[in-house]
Amino acid sequence: MYYDDINLIGQRSDILNISNLDTERQQLILNSALKEFATQGYDHASTNEIAKNAGISKALMFHYIQNKETLFLYLIDYCKDKINTEYLEKMTFDEPDIFKRLQQSFLLQIDLMKEHPWIFDFNKLSVNTKSKHINSVIQKQLSNNDPLCFQKIFENTSETNFRKDLSVDRCKQLILSNVLGFSNQILEILRVTEYANLDFNELIDSIILYFKDLRTIFCNTGDTYDV
Repeated sequence: MYYDDINLIGQRSDILNISNLDTERQQLILNSALKEFATQGYDHASTNEIAKNAGISKALMFHYIQNKETLFLYLIDYCKDKINTEYLEKMTFDEPDIFKRLQQSFLLQIDLMKEHPWIFDFNKLSVNTKSKHINSVIQKQLSNNDPLCFQKIFENTSETNFRKDLSVDRCKQLILSNVLGFSNQILEILRVTEYANLDFNELIDSIILYFKDLRTIFCNTGDTYDV
């Protein structure tokens, strides 16, 4: 865990006194902080804005979070744990169908973003800060350049349904490029749309349709797609 650097091992949410809050208030603070750090970076992130968007006073917020650095370090560990438990541990990597794997990946990400809309943007932070300590933590985070395991999703998949007139390797390259682009489109929708106005059912329907269409392009005619 990243807390090793500041001797906070094993204390987790108690470090921020967040465990004393009800779940709704915890989520308001965490989501406000995730958005502020993701959009402004560490140096320019404002604890005033975090408090304002969480609906609490700055004085009260500091009772819960101590300081900006501690909150940032906590969020890095928190996001890592959430992605591990709510995404990686739920992924069915032994599913032979590449399209089903990819669809599951997207739907699990949507489930995570329902709870924390800015979790993936925060997890990709790469801008250097004025703090050497924070920079070293960010570099550790970036050492895993594939946190969602897209490369693993493409390993050991069935190749029997791909069109015979296409190279399987080329198909996988094109699918990966296409899927990454689609992922960015989904993230952009989430960035520019107020949370209250997000229609997650519509997003899920568009994801299911997208992978159905992708299968039509790259697979043999008549290949079925069970959602």
